[in-house]
Amino acid sequence: MLKTTLIFGFISFFFLQYSYGQERDETVFFIQKDQITRFHTIGDLEDLKKGELIKIYQDRVREIMTVIPLLSLTNEPGVKLSELGIKEDSGHIKTLKKGVEATQDAITTLENSIEELVPYSDTEKIIQTILYFEEIIKKMRIGVNRSF
Repeated sequence: MLKTTLIFGFISFFFLQYSYGQERDETVFFIQKDQITRFHTIGDLEDLKKGELIKIYQDRVREIMTVIPLLSLTNEPGVKLSELGIKEDSGHIKTLKKGVEATQDAITTLENSIEELVPYSDTEKIIQTILYFEEIIKKMRIGVNRSF
C-alpha cells in the first residue's frame, strides 16, 4: 500500500511539474518556441513539396508577426518586462497579455488564409518569399542598430 502511494505520489508530482512548466510566463514578450530554428538555401527548398513549403512559409510569418511589433523593445526571446525596466504591475501584464493574445489570433487567421490561398501561387514564388522572409528574420535578430 505504501509503495503504491509513493509511486502515485511521484507520478502526480511529475505530472504537475510538467503541467505548470508548460505555462507561459505572462511577463515575457515572446518565447524561443516563437522563433524558427533553421534557415534554408534555395536548393533545400526546391527539394520540398508545396505542402511542406507552405508550412515553412507559415512558420516565417509567425515569427515576423510575433517579433516585429516588439522590435524596439527586444529581439531576444524570454525577455521579461522587468529586464527592460518596465514595472511588472497588473496594468502592464494585462497589456502584454492582450497583445500576445491579439497576435496569436492574427497569426491563426493568417495561417488559415495562407493554407487556403498560397497553394495557388507558383512554387518558385513561394520559395522566393520564404527566402525573403528569412532575410527579414535574420535582420530582426541582428537588431535595428546591429547592437541588440
